[in-house]
Amino acid sequence: MRTFLPMLLLMISTFVSAQSAPEKPVPWPEGKQVAVSLSFDDARPSQVDVGTPLLDQHKVQATFFLVPGSMEQRLSQWQQAAKAGHEMGNHSLNHPCTGNFPWSRHKALEEYSLSQMKQELMEANQQIEVLLGVAPSVFAYPCGQTFIGRGTHTESYVPLIAELFAVGRGWLDESPNDPAFCDMAQLLGISMDEQDFPAIKTLIEEAKQNHQWLVLAGHDIGESGRQTTRTSMLKELFQYAQNPKNGVWLAPIGTVAAHIQQQKP
Repeated sequence: MRTFLPMLLLMISTFVSAQSAPEKPVPWPEGKQVAVSLSFDDARPSQVDVGTPLLDQHKVQATFFLVPGSMEQRLSQWQQAAKAGHEMGNHSLNHPCTGNFPWSRHKALEEYSLSQMKQELMEANQQIEVLLGVAPSVFAYPCGQTFIGRGTHTESYVPLIAELFAVGRGWLDESPNDPAFCDMAQLLGISMDEQDFPAIKTLIEEAKQNHQWLVLAGHDIGESGRQTTRTSMLKELFQYAQNPKNGVWLAPIGTVAAHIQQQKP
């Protein structure tokens, strides 16, 4: 008994340690230390008037989550952006959010059904493919909200996104993603609108410590304004990320997601 007890305690300790041990980090390409993805929502005109020319100049590819009706305002430019290799994602057909926003009252998530949501997502996919020649495999939740219905009839539409897309990205989140643990249907997206580069650099450096994946989300692209990602910040970010000593892999969301899936057993 005296011999058995220490052995039993050792076995229990080993088991507990194994259960609590952190996941093995997912290796990034070429020994990079952190993955960073730039994404923009709504298909706003400034994204192709200002954004894609800047991205192309610096040889950076980003992810754009499109609302087809908005995209048609600059259709030829969006077609050019798709040909340049930028990732084209789905941001729904009508951008439904909670009806607490007055502008969304006529398309309130509280009044949606899962079948209605599925129909609109598939229609948006079809329209984007017809207009741009690419089939979206990534999605961003409008307003970052993942529910439909209200009260005891509330349901999540995350499972629907997992069924239809490889990735579903959130909004106004507070953490990078752990590639060994994250749910691809609920990726965390951190706002880069109205931020200067030192603030973004801090996020990158923090994510780098744990080999995480930082997904940045923005809207308009320009020098100033509400819900606008600053061009000055982007230029500094490109310079920083493209310096090999900083260990940053800058790639679209779908590219990083595919890499993570390939690394998993």
